[in-house]
Amino acid sequence: MEMIDLPHGTVSYRAAGPEDSASPPVVFVHGFLVDGSLWSGVADLLAAKGVRSYAPQWPLGSHRVPVPGADQSPRGVARQILAFLEALDLTDVTLVGNDTGGALCQYAVDTDASRIGRLVLTNCDAFDTFPPFPFNVIFQLLKEPRRLRFNLQPMRLRAFRHSPLGFGLLARGFDPAQSRAWIEPALTDAAVRTDAARFLQAVDPRELNDVSTRLGAFRGPVRLVWGTADRAFKPALGRRLAAAFGGAEFVEIPGARTFVPLDAPQALADQIAGIAASSKEQA
Repeated sequence: MEMIDLPHGTVSYRAAGPEDSASPPVVFVHGFLVDGSLWSGVADLLAAKGVRSYAPQWPLGSHRVPVPGADQSPRGVARQILAFLEALDLTDVTLVGNDTGGALCQYAVDTDASRIGRLVLTNCDAFDTFPPFPFNVIFQLLKEPRRLRFNLQPMRLRAFRHSPLGFGLLARGFDPAQSRAWIEPALTDAAVRTDAARFLQAVDPRELNDVSTRLGAFRGPVRLVWGTADRAFKPALGRRLAAAFGGAEFVEIPGARTFVPLDAPQALADQIAGIAASSKEQA
């Protein structure tokens, strides 16, 4: 893992692919209580295609370096994403988001799209679905650091962690070591719990719904790669989001759930590489 100091704090990230790649750089945005390892399979497949990618650990509860004093609102985390692009001088970026990270990508293009060339969103929050049922109920139980720690205790058990009450609704299967690593920071570090709770406290579905009214102003290509077996972010939500961008491409991934990067890494990598290639041809 590499480290970079940003105005809000230190961010660790994994870079994959050739440094001299001729393809636009890819930057991944994961969701709440997940880290950048969500994208490892996709990043390795892109690297084999000659695409350079970056998978940062955003401060959403699974990060290892706390960010005390940072603006942990969704808009604030979006600014952290933009600061990462600026610090590494990344331009014409393919920004890729999943779950909560998809909402953060929407905030990012609404805030400053100057370094973002195109957008790929997998199953994610949109409009006033932020978060969807049943996670809107679960997140209410995690908004205070002590309650977050208490309510995460059952997640120590793999059976619970991979059940519908844990991550079970989000993918067809999980690596137990990976899912354990996702919850470990919030279980063991009070400062990380505070960062995570501050984010949840600032989530406002009305604000994301307002952002949706301006998504059509983004001029780059947009592709939604949507798992059709998702019980939380259903395809109808994805099609509505595609329309909000002014007719973005909508690609169905049969059998995939929320975590498309885990359920269908090859299909997602192909779509990410494909949108970059097609936009380059059109330029």
